[in-house]
Amino acid sequence: MAVIAVYSVKGGVGKTTIAANLAWFSAAVSRRRTLLWDLDAAGGAGFLFGVEPRAGREAQSIFDRDADPARLIRPSGVNRLDLLPADESLRQLDSVLARIGKKRRLAKLTEALSKRYDRIILDCPPVLSEVSAQVVRAADVVIVPLPPSPLSARALDMVAHEIRTQAKVQPPILPVLSMLDLRRNLHRQAREANPTWPAIPQASVVEQGAVLQRAVGDFAPASPAARAFGQLWTAIERKLAE
Repeated sequence: MAVIAVYSVKGGVGKTTIAANLAWFSAAVSRRRTLLWDLDAAGGAGFLFGVEPRAGREAQSIFDRDADPARLIRPSGVNRLDLLPADESLRQLDSVLARIGKKRRLAKLTEALSKRYDRIILDCPPVLSEVSAQVVRAADVVIVPLPPSPLSARALDMVAHEIRTQAKVQPPILPVLSMLDLRRNLHRQAREANPTWPAIPQASVVEQGAVLQRAVGDFAPASPAARAFGQLWTAIERKLAE
């Protein structure tokens, strides 16, 4: 089992879209038993597969009341892919983790789920907090979406610092250029500066995925965006193999 965290300190960078499409490739192409765990109270990952959380605002209970995560897991409609949806109770997750004082609570939960899943993909909230500290302690690899902008280098440095200071065993970082539009000069410069990084293009087919509530590889497998998500998934599997 491996835990793959899709994490950024900044919102609006394509994090949830990347997490959802990676989960689809894990289940549908690599044929791995996969769990997409939404830790962001906005609940975007579940929405992208048309999955709503159960009534009762229970997502937080997994952490503070030792509730069985399996009770909240939902099928995604894709073979071998399940979802653990978020709800608004996760807005208080940081204070809950601080109160219970268990520094590896998330890691212990993912270890327990390893009996059921080969890959667990975490869609993480864009915060620097106890939640992000728990994420880096649980992850085997951290995917960092970075739009081509001057602020991206700073965001990557912040993630790297969080890993150095919070994780005894430091997971590798895989930066990803997200929403890349090579018609724009700044984007071309970012690509030229980082030619080996995986890149996800800015494309209408990615936006259609949110409308259709399906992964791009599912409804547009020949598109450049689907190929980019597939190449990113291959890079992740190689990183895990190292």
